[in-house]
Amino acid sequence: MENRLSQWSVFRATLAILQWWAFNVTVIVMNKWIFQKLDFKFPLSVSCVHFICSAVGAYLVIKVMKLKPLIVVEPEDRWRRIFPMSFVFCINIVLGNVSLRYIPVSFMQTIKSFTPATTVVLQWLVWRKHFDWRIWTSLMPIVGGILLTSVTELSFNIYGFCAALFGCLATSTKTILAESLLHGFNFDSINTVYYMAPFATMIMAVPALVLEGTGVMDWFNNHSAVGSSLIIIFSSGLLAFCLNFSIFYVIHSTTAVTFNVAGNLKVAVAVLVSWSIFRNPISSMNAVGCGVTLVGCTFYGYVRQKLSQQSSATPRSPRTPRNQLELLPLVNDKADDKV
Repeated sequence: MENRLSQWSVFRATLAILQWWAFNVTVIVMNKWIFQKLDFKFPLSVSCVHFICSAVGAYLVIKVMKLKPLIVVEPEDRWRRIFPMSFVFCINIVLGNVSLRYIPVSFMQTIKSFTPATTVVLQWLVWRKHFDWRIWTSLMPIVGGILLTSVTELSFNIYGFCAALFGCLATSTKTILAESLLHGFNFDSINTVYYMAPFATMIMAVPALVLEGTGVMDWFNNHSAVGSSLIIIFSSGLLAFCLNFSIFYVIHSTTAVTFNVAGNLKVAVAVLVSWSIFRNPISSMNAVGCGVTLVGCTFYGYVRQKLSQQSSATPRSPRTPRNQLELLPLVNDKADDKV
């Protein structure tokens, strides 16, 4: 009996990871396809479509199909706690889409692996939190891999690079705000989208209309296959919403270490799939840099897990203040892939 339960747990975890990879890689590749092949070079508008699809999808799941119970949040808390995080959430998604417009998926995904370093530095500089020396050491291969990848990237673009790099800062800020602003609500993935997506749509609609409205209208008038292109664009929004289900499922089906390693392998899968579709040139040293970054992320997750076990096993005392072993969210935080 125990053997069957163990086999089912392994099968469930494997299935969760595979469907998470499938949704995540598909959304990333579809966004790149929209910008490059459909010539729809409007990242704000694409993000707005994703937010609208997510808002409608979350409403249907909670209010119509009643698959998840609604977590009630007072209006004051919505504006005070959820709105600021929604704003950063918008910046994070938009920067990701802007980077996809200018640089290959492989380069963008590698830069996103820089998020652990930006999170540590941000908490150290702004919140004055202290971290174990092993955390700082584990970040070295990540930084070194990113530098090597950037220097040897054949399709380097300064706009795409800066957008992806600032996206890491936005992801780190979003993660920290999620911990502090939503503490006590015990949100799940769908309820988070239910409250955040309408705010995000409201925040994104005005700049998308002002900055890209004319370009979108020109695209409608000049593009040869508007109908099929719109199907692809809105399908990416639908898949982006489905991605939230997969993230929620994988978090509850795997351990922290498994989730961390699977997230790094997901980056490798995204790089390989995008290269097979778009055939962007990748030098040997660039591939080495990407590999070093992924190994560094895995090492970071391992160190973080070990320190977490050590912290939980060792009772706190006046000599070991709580923030001395302050740890971070996973490299691939469950909110990082939400769109």
